[in-house]
Amino acid sequence: MLQTSDRTLFDEDLGMFRDQVRKLLAKEIEPNIERYEADGIVPREVWKVFGAAGLLCPTVPEAYGGLGLDFRYNAVVNEEAAYLGIALGMPLQSDIVAGYILQYGSEEVKKHWLPKMVSGEVITAIAMTEPGAGSDLQGIRTTAVRDGEHYVINGQKTFITNGQNADLIIVVARTSPEGGAKGTSLILVEADRVGFSRGRNLDKIGLHANDTSELFFEDVRVPITNCLGEENKGFLYLVSELPQERLNCAIGVQAGAQKAFDITVEYVKARKAFGKTVMDFQNTRFVLAELKAQLQVGWAHIDWALARHLQGKLTAVEASAAKLWHTETQWKVMDACLQLHGGHGYMNEMPIARLWRDARVTRIYAGTSEIMKEVVGRAL
Repeated sequence: MLQTSDRTLFDEDLGMFRDQVRKLLAKEIEPNIERYEADGIVPREVWKVFGAAGLLCPTVPEAYGGLGLDFRYNAVVNEEAAYLGIALGMPLQSDIVAGYILQYGSEEVKKHWLPKMVSGEVITAIAMTEPGAGSDLQGIRTTAVRDGEHYVINGQKTFITNGQNADLIIVVARTSPEGGAKGTSLILVEADRVGFSRGRNLDKIGLHANDTSELFFEDVRVPITNCLGEENKGFLYLVSELPQERLNCAIGVQAGAQKAFDITVEYVKARKAFGKTVMDFQNTRFVLAELKAQLQVGWAHIDWALARHLQGKLTAVEASAAKLWHTETQWKVMDACLQLHGGHGYMNEMPIARLWRDARVTRIYAGTSEIMKEVVGRAL
């Protein structure tokens, strides 16, 4: 169990909310992890259970069906799910997609979609990455061409989280022939639109329970009112939401690293070698002591960044530095913990194996470590 009693950002109300999250995860998710991993997807009905419990989009105002809470509540859900050791698609909806609709959607769009996202009736995704454009969003080739009161969208997206389940997708598309990032827009596409189709559920190294897909758009017509905010301002909107997206990532990987550490301490205390426990070896204690120190620093930094974000002060550079440090540290923790498990750690039946393989992608998605270094370096 995550120890949170000394974290001053989290008051009694948040403690009660955390207990609620833990109970729901223990009842609905933990007994089914292996099935979800094998199926490559979390069933839609689980989203509705999360919604009924108030765990989806908690920051959405009451006027749109939400609880009107602050981002600490999102952080609690993220931390507890990551500590359980499974990658869920819910934080993408709560922490990323909801923010775009809330900040840039019209009143009509917000009233129509946000209550359904809060309840879990509607599952969402955001489609940025393309076969030829990953971290470099300026290379996007998907187009949205005006035709009267509609856009006609053509293109292909890949590596899209929630891609199989999604009812609504925010599509990053080029709406102007102007080069670079200046001609991109964020456009809502409903999954029942003619010309929209999904590819296969992609076979990934890790994150097996998280459906990830290719999406195809062939002359998909949507009304121009589906554009979030102003046309051709998409890149600016994406940049403005980056602090929360990258903080979301940092929070999850910190909790996942803590889980790996905790189960490894339990394992080395029980595992025997050469007539004593693995914990009795000085090397084991030294390795774990170093990891303990890194995790201690990590939690202090997470709470600092979260406090900055709640005040509206967390910058894109600070969030990028957080994403860089926490994902790189997570990988060091995961690899060291798997090593201390020995051969057993390489078996998929062991929790450390799933944590280890799921961790590998965190230095890639939401901006690679190399891009994070560029962002931070350019600001020096």
